[in-house]
Amino acid sequence: MNEQPLRVLVVDDEPQIRRFLRAALAGHSYRVVETGTGADALVKAATEHPHLVILDLGLPDTDGIDVLRRLREWSSMPVIVLSVRGREEDKIRALDEGADDYVTKPFNIGELLARVRAALRHHLRARTEEPVYRAGGLTVDLARRLVTMNGVEVKLAPKEYELLHQLVVHAGKVLTHQHLLREVWGPMYAGETHYLRVHIGTLRKKIEPDVARPRYITTEPGVGYRMVEGEESSSEEAK
Repeated sequence: MNEQPLRVLVVDDEPQIRRFLRAALAGHSYRVVETGTGADALVKAATEHPHLVILDLGLPDTDGIDVLRRLREWSSMPVIVLSVRGREEDKIRALDEGADDYVTKPFNIGELLARVRAALRHHLRARTEEPVYRAGGLTVDLARRLVTMNGVEVKLAPKEYELLHQLVVHAGKVLTHQHLLREVWGPMYAGETHYLRVHIGTLRKKIEPDVARPRYITTEPGVGYRMVEGEESSSEEAK
């Protein structure tokens, strides 16, 4: 039996962008639903049940951030913001409001499709609650709170583990400085970015083969950090 194609809702007021995305996504077996307004986007999100939303911020009837905020009141579907707004403040705001990723126009379609695949995989992983993360030689067993590198246990301080836990649970997704500080240290520490810099630095020394060229924890300049996506487990490993 053939699987139904994944549905992507494209929200952008530029017809040429919608045409371009429709062709590119359809060429990769996605079914595209599209609209040019925020109001209609909310209706289509509720009635068409898309698996992912690509959302422009500069809509004619409302700001895309308001659409994102309304979506997050009832849905956890992945949302990738696609916008000409490239300032760090805009990216941070969108990510803190619940966007899964942020791509700036003009954009590379190959990169956008990769972000779409990553967001969909992250959403599926979050729903299945996979307890073991693997990437390269790094393994993080969330159930046992055990971190190993090439089979050797890595000793982490409590805050280092909590930080790694946040990154692993959201692997593939950008986490803002504020999100990490709020979740690991608490809301009173949301502005203490030096705490984060220090702990990311010590964490990298323990798990990165080359600290100067991080493989697992990458930096999104001025915004936050992203954990590389984990590898797919085989059916035998999952048993």
